[in-house]
Amino acid sequence: MNKIFEPATDFNFKPADFVPFKDRELCEKLRKISGTDLEKHESWQHPDFKVKVMMNPHPVLIATLFSRIKEASEKGKKFTMILGNPEPETYIPLSQLINYFKVDCRNVHIFAMDEWADDQGNIAPETYKAGFAHSMLKYLVYNIDEKLRMPMSQVHYPTNKNINSYSDMITETGEGGADICSSSPGWTGHMAFIDPVEEFTSAKDIDEWLNMKARLVKLHPLTVAQNSLHGVFGQSGYVADVPPMAATIGPVDVKNARERIEVHALLTNNTFSSWQRMTSRLVLHAPVTPLIPSSMLQLMNTQVYVSEELAAPFECWEKVGY
Repeated sequence: MNKIFEPATDFNFKPADFVPFKDRELCEKLRKISGTDLEKHESWQHPDFKVKVMMNPHPVLIATLFSRIKEASEKGKKFTMILGNPEPETYIPLSQLINYFKVDCRNVHIFAMDEWADDQGNIAPETYKAGFAHSMLKYLVYNIDEKLRMPMSQVHYPTNKNINSYSDMITETGEGGADICSSSPGWTGHMAFIDPVEEFTSAKDIDEWLNMKARLVKLHPLTVAQNSLHGVFGQSGYVADVPPMAATIGPVDVKNARERIEVHALLTNNTFSSWQRMTSRLVLHAPVTPLIPSSMLQLMNTQVYVSEELAAPFECWEKVGY
């Protein structure tokens, strides 16, 4: 057989220095997991860490958030949420459901997971159109009928003034922690902007890492590249337009939440292409490590929903370009 058609077995290399998780042998094993095989793994350390592969997880996320808000309203209980951003595709239908069913949100407290910061560590204001507070306010809070809306004093997002006490605010408001933490992993496997960077990887062990609080971080290069493909930055690789730093919740805020829900379903503008496909496999099946931050969920009561598109197999397709 002509060598050009034979599988390559003699070209091995170490990943680039900036790649957080470098175990190529394990990555190859994880790459080959697909479909409902993603739903099970013998090494998961929490009995209530659950994974479900399904056609479209997004309505389940919206329904979960709505049902928790509605239940809290009916019982007259305080309800504290940590939410990822920007998520207008979640916020718009959620706010419409709240309005349609006339759900009183007076006891709802919201915390945005993170926010952009400039090269000096100044956190972006709510007027920044690519910002997370901007998205949460515009598409969720202000979309809720004023008579149903939570007081603005109960809507929280990182600022220059509060970032050093942000985790304490979540703990105090949620009386020990948030009632629910909703997330989706970034290219590095990050949770919020808990990136595999010095601000977090400096922890001496997993316990120290899991107890780290909110802080400012310098973003990982993959996080900057990922966000240059987002709509708020024009989906065109304009990396110079993506802020280099961010404010983020800490692992302790994820750990302290009473419920966690994570969705793996991001596609590049609804094509098959997705940087999250391999990330999902690392989050779900690699060891728990600060190098894959969302892997922390394996230690916690968490429901992860993976879309069938993300669970699809992938390999070397020689005739397919970008």
